Amino acid sequence: NSMSPQSVIFDVREQDEFDAEHVPNSVFVPLSQFAHLAPEKLASCSADEIVLMCRSGTRAKLALEQFRQLGYSDRFKATVFDGGILEWKKQGKAVVQRKRFHLPVMRQTQIVIGAGVLGASIGVLSGSPAAAWLSAFFGAGLLFAGSTGWCGLALLLARMPWNQGDTPACETR
Repeated sequence: NSMSPQSVIFDVREQDEFDAEHVPNSVFVPLSQFAHLAPEKLASCSADEIVLMCRSGTRAKLALEQFRQLGYSDRFKATVFDGGILEWKKQGKAVVQRKRFHLPVMRQTQIVIGAGVLGASIGVLSGSPAAAWLSAFFGAGLLFAGSTGWCGLALLLARMPWNQGDTPACETR
């Protein structure tokens, strides 16, 4: 996991994760928008090596596949930082942190959906067949989010006051 002086880190985690903590001078290119944003970021990139980083390494590997499919392998050497930002911090390297404790929006989304489905299931078991519609609503929402990559609940949660961070001192996106 050594980086050359001519390398730049592309952080492929989502906005709330990046805002909570990131490697100094890393470039925000979320996996969910990688194919759309990477060409613009790479066009202005003077580095010769792109290091892809996520939380633990899984999403960075997916980003590496997209990087290759976009045809940038001839211009840049691309690698995955094994272990992601977790390994980066374990090695004692610097990170910019925005919040002391942060529950990622995707986990908040999972909690809301899980609570809704559990509540609906208890309602059905308690004799309220109408509660099944709540479970169907959450199931349809998950199916839509998985099919399109757009999750209205996650977007709504991201706008909640507890998910609003400090404005970065310098723009790295």
